[in-house]
Amino acid sequence: MAEADTLAEDRDLPLDSHLHTDLSPDSDVPVDTYCEEALRRRIPEIAITDHIDFDPADPAYEYTDFATRERIIREAAERWADRGVTVRFGVEITYGQRWEDEIRDHLARHRYDYTIGSVHDWPGSPYRDRATLGSWMAARALPDIVGPYFAEVIAAARSELFDTIGHIDVVKRYIHPHVTSSDLGAAPELYEPLLRALVETGSGLEVNTSGLRQVPRETYPSPAIVARFRELGGQGVTVGSDAHRARSFAYGLGKGYEAAAEAGYRDFAVVRRAAPTPVP
Repeated sequence: MAEADTLAEDRDLPLDSHLHTDLSPDSDVPVDTYCEEALRRRIPEIAITDHIDFDPADPAYEYTDFATRERIIREAAERWADRGVTVRFGVEITYGQRWEDEIRDHLARHRYDYTIGSVHDWPGSPYRDRATLGSWMAARALPDIVGPYFAEVIAAARSELFDTIGHIDVVKRYIHPHVTSSDLGAAPELYEPLLRALVETGSGLEVNTSGLRQVPRETYPSPAIVARFRELGGQGVTVGSDAHRARSFAYGLGKGYEAAAEAGYRDFAVVRRAAPTPVP
């Protein structure tokens, strides 16, 4: 199925908080293309969150330097400010416990408007080798299948390095079709440690709509998990399309905002890490 054309074009929404430009190795979109689309669709704010990886085996390792990224995005912000589009200079950092010291050093030396910490299928993880993943999962129960991924997400929150933790269950994409979104949705208790870690550290939860155009066919995380985050005292959510192609800009964003609003959220600015809230 094509990435686009399965949902109506989203417009008149406050923010797309997760966008990749040609400063990421897996995107081909100039920043001005997103700005043009934002203006056309009356989306007044966007955050450019190009990838940074800290493992040499990952594609965004030393792909572009900080100075280049900052110059290009901040110059775009100046060009578009008078036209009614606010452009934030953000970053999506691939988190792993083994790289935490390097990440901490990077963020201490460089200034961003907004930081997303995301866990992906890191080198050496069971999720990276798709040829062996099915046999690895066949011998394990669901908690053990998602356990390594969720442990890294918890560590990302506990590091207190990031404003928002990105796509907390994108593991759904890796383990499909052996484990479906419905299978994981039937075990909401597996999310409790993740959500509590976010609340206890004041980290934002990202409602990432890329899952609507990928095999899970639901947001990362699902609306039910967004609602549970709110119940636990989560102070902020942000909604982003995680677009890597121009046609994916704002894709499914309306569904993401719907999930956030139904959970009780009303403020949809870029989330900065807040003071922690005690979890009952």
